Amino acid sequence: MAERMSADPRRHWLKAFRTVRDETEARAALLSAEDQVVQSMPDTSPTKWHRAHVTWFFEQFLLRPHAKNYRPFDERFAYLYNSYYVSAGPRQARPQRGLITRPSTAEIAGYRAHVDAAASELIESAQNFGELIPIIEIGLNHEQQHQELLLTDILHAFSLNATHPAYDPEWQWPQGEGKRAASGARIAGVHRIGHDGDGFSFDNEMPSHEVALRPVRIAPELVTNGEWLDFMADGGYTTPTLWLSDGFATVEAQGWNAPGYWRKHDGAWFAMTLGGLRRIDPAKPVCHISYFEADAFARWSGKDLPTEAEWEVAARSGGLGDAFGMVWQWTRSAYTSYPGYRAAPGALGEYNGKFMVNQMVLRGSSLATPAGHSRLTYRNFFYPAARWQFAGLRLAEYQR
Repeated sequence: MAERMSADPRRHWLKAFRTVRDETEARAALLSAEDQVVQSMPDTSPTKWHRAHVTWFFEQFLLRPHAKNYRPFDERFAYLYNSYYVSAGPRQARPQRGLITRPSTAEIAGYRAHVDAAASELIESAQNFGELIPIIEIGLNHEQQHQELLLTDILHAFSLNATHPAYDPEWQWPQGEGKRAASGARIAGVHRIGHDGDGFSFDNEMPSHEVALRPVRIAPELVTNGEWLDFMADGGYTTPTLWLSDGFATVEAQGWNAPGYWRKHDGAWFAMTLGGLRRIDPAKPVCHISYFEADAFARWSGKDLPTEAEWEVAARSGGLGDAFGMVWQWTRSAYTSYPGYRAAPGALGEYNGKFMVNQMVLRGSSLATPAGHSRLTYRNFFYPAARWQFAGLRLAEYQR
C-alpha cells in the first residue's frame, strides 16, 4: 500500500486491490474449514468471518452505492458480516460470530470471488473513478487490519488446544535489527506529530499538530524475554505496589504469572507461537503482554513507558531499533482525538472516532502486520487488559 501511484491510476488500484485480496486468502489457506469457524472469546472473530466481513465492506461502501448493475451475492450476508457500523444496519452480535456455521467456507470463497469480479469491473470502467479511490483505499487498509487480526485470533484459538497446533510449522521469529541504534533517541523541545502530507492515513492520525516534549531518552531496543524473566523472578506478578489497581485486580482474577501464551514444562518456559509451542528465547522481544503488564514492568525498572508523541518523534529520528515488524509497542497515551479532529460523515465516520475512550495507544507494527501497512503516524489501540495481540514494549527514561 505504500507504493506510489503509477501513471495509470486504474492499473495501480486494480493491482493493489488484487494484491491485498490475495494476501487474505493466502493467510487463510493454511487453515482447515474447522479452524475457520471457531471463535475463542468475544474479542476475537473466526477466520471465515474476517474473510466475509472485509468483502462485505467493499460490497456495502463501494459496490452498492456506485456499481449501477451490481447484484448482491446474498442479501442476508449484510446482517451476518457487518461489524459495528450502526448506520449500515443491524448485525450479528459480536460474541456470537462463531455461531455462523453457515454459509460454508466454500460459499464465502464464492462471495469473495463475486465481489472481486464486480469491484475489478468497477475499477476498470467507472466514469467517476477519482471519487472511488478514497473508498478503495480505506477498504484495502481495512482489509490489511483484518489480515493481522486473522493471525492473532487463530493463535488465541490454537493456544486453547491441548495439542498445540501450529498455524505454520515453518514459522520463525523475524531476525530484527539488533542493536543498530545503540544510543537510542534523546529528544526534547517542540515537534510536529501526526499525518501531514501525501499517502494514506486513517482519520485518527490527523490533524498534525505540535507537541512540547521534556528531555527524555527512548530505549533503542525492545524489552526482551530475558528481562521479563528477571521481572518475574523478582516477584513482578505478586507485588501489588508495581501495578495499577485495575491491573493487579486483573492479575488476581485471571491468575496471570507470565505473559500471554507462556507455560512452564519441566522447569522451562515455553510459549505458543504461530509455529506451535516453542521454548522461550531470552534474546527475543517479549510478546503478548497487556498495557497493565507493560506499565508494571516500567515501574519495576525505575523507568516509564513513552508517550505516543515521544515514540513518534524518536522513531522519526531513526533512533529506535525494531520499531516496526516485531511487536506493537505500548505507550502510556490514552487513545483520544488529536486537537481539531473530526470524524468523517456517514457510516465510515464510525471507523475510529467512536472508540476514543478507555483504550491505550500502541505504536509501530508487528510480525503479523502485512507489508506496506506500517507508518510512523499509525495509531493502534486496545483495552489495557488485552494481550492476545503481538504487543511488547520499550522504555523511556526522563532527566530528573
